[in-house]
Amino acid sequence: MLAPTSQHSLYRIDECGDLMADACVCSDQGELIFLSIWARDTAIQQFLARLTLGRDEDGLEQFHLITEQGGSVPAFIGTAERLEKRLTRAYRRTLFGSMVNLWLFDRRCIRPDKSTASALALLPRSVVDPTSRLWQLVKDTCPLPLLDHWQTSVLALLRERDMLQNLPVALGPLQGFRLGLDVPLLTDALGDLIRDNTLTAYPYPARIWTP
Repeated sequence: MLAPTSQHSLYRIDECGDLMADACVCSDQGELIFLSIWARDTAIQQFLARLTLGRDEDGLEQFHLITEQGGSVPAFIGTAERLEKRLTRAYRRTLFGSMVNLWLFDRRCIRPDKSTASALALLPRSVVDPTSRLWQLVKDTCPLPLLDHWQTSVLALLRERDMLQNLPVALGPLQGFRLGLDVPLLTDALGDLIRDNTLTAYPYPARIWTP
């Protein structure tokens, strides 16, 4: 769990005054991907209950995080069933009672959706080069066989075709990535790279040689 130290900012949630967030990641459409919030147990349970209610029953379909500069960052819940949760009691004895840390996250953060060939990755901002983690994510998600020495060319291709993107909204110590594979397009593109010898069966120059 994330620890709300002096190095991490806390963000107030406009619709829920009792909650404070220390990390939030959203998609380019504003859909919630990851949220870490701190509050007393009763406030956390009330927040979770509002996620399951409709608009007419004081339900919560979106909320806004207030930044240090006074800006407002919207986060849309979408379908609550796609979100998984993790709870821990981090501070049991405080002036305000027991403090609870809740993580809400899209389940694609922990396992790819093979039916849509899509996945999400959350990494600390301190990770300067996420290449190895993203390559593993691609191999776990892609239905096509990929060789490890193809890593540089395939990742460049995915970036070029917008199949691998950085998530644009990330507050706190995390950065996010979205992988969405267009399998027919990727199949054709890999075929072209194989035919022009950009992708080979063996790492260059160790190729099969026939006299």
